[in-house]
Amino acid sequence: MKIKAILLCITIVLLSSCSSKNSIEQDHEEIMSILNQQERDWNNHDIKGFMGGYWKSDSLYFYSSKKLKSGWETTLNSYLKSYPEKSYSGTLKFTIAKISAISSDSYFVMGEYNLTREIGDATGTFMIIFKRINGEWKIIADSSC
Repeated sequence: MKIKAILLCITIVLLSSCSSKNSIEQDHEEIMSILNQQERDWNNHDIKGFMGGYWKSDSLYFYSSKKLKSGWETTLNSYLKSYPEKSYSGTLKFTIAKISAISSDSYFVMGEYNLTREIGDATGTFMIIFKRINGEWKIIADSSC
């Protein structure tokens, strides 16, 4: 009887670790799917579509150009002002360096962006925080330079 109980415990531990690994892999895939969609939207100069990856809240934080901004609308308006037409937005390519769990419902993503543009290329780094909100992954904070 003891052997059966020990085997049952080992099975439960192994199954839960596999489930956790599958969950992390699924989270990574969902986050990458959002980032890939953002690239497509940006490259079509669909800034509002690009903003679909962000949390539509006044509690969204965006840090860039030595300024901290808050709010989805503020961030959208900043993007629209900085990238008024396709020659400014160009073609975006993300290079992801790291996706790491903060908790079961949040991850940080570190990487680089590369904009190929008629007016001159732009490159930089970013760190964004994704949080699962109402079952969907959303960017709640973005620091880009």
